[in-house]
Amino acid sequence: MRVVIQENYDKMSQWAANVIAARINGHRGKGPFVLGLPTGSSPLGVYRELIRKNKAGEVSFADVVTFNMDEYLGLPREHDQSYWRFMHENFFDHLTDMRPENVHILNGMAPDPEAECRQYEEQIAALGGIDLFLGGIGVDGHLAFNEPYTSLTSRTGVRVLTTDTRIVNSRFFGNDPEKVPAKALSVGIGTVTDAKEVLILISGHNKARALAAVVEGGVSQKWTCSALQMHNNAVIACDEDACGELTVDTYKYFLDIERGERL
Repeated sequence: MRVVIQENYDKMSQWAANVIAARINGHRGKGPFVLGLPTGSSPLGVYRELIRKNKAGEVSFADVVTFNMDEYLGLPREHDQSYWRFMHENFFDHLTDMRPENVHILNGMAPDPEAECRQYEEQIAALGGIDLFLGGIGVDGHLAFNEPYTSLTSRTGVRVLTTDTRIVNSRFFGNDPEKVPAKALSVGIGTVTDAKEVLILISGHNKARALAAVVEGGVSQKWTCSALQMHNNAVIACDEDACGELTVDTYKYFLDIERGERL
């Protein structure tokens, strides 16, 4: 696992956007580039920078196919807190050449949620898998809606949300956890780790305990993002604030490795 430490959130976001743009540009002429995407506050800086690059002609999304990580079960796409709406308002609607037919987001109103999830996996497989999966994590280290103790080989499916997650997300629902849907559709940990490359964003002091557990702890269902320790091409991009719980030796080690990468 590679850990790239940046000074602050903005620099972390710019670094990650540069990586994604480089991968898309390097794939040109090789068919569609399949990109996994998250919602939440973590990727907003990356999305802003990718939008800027797209409008400046630095990267094209014409041949990019996207698959989002998750969606609330029971929320129509028109709901102001649906992830379909989040992605369009914060990213897709601002790109100059993103094709609507290339956008894939789980349908929270699907009449058969399990069938919806199976079809999602089939769509990914039909395209040869995810080339790069961008993600963020929760304060408890969960990836997508794969709460603690979700199987590390899980596939896309229905997830029951913990009370803690509903409390954290209640800030978007009038601070009422009861208004947060109790279930969601989510890609699995196995879905993410099947990607050729995984790039996880971790920022802020509130994520420091999770970063330490994911990097310094063992592979554990308690911290589902720790499964990335077993991935050959996983990168964590983080800011200084998120490094507060890392040991000094670990912190210095990753800074030293990245310094060597730049030489």
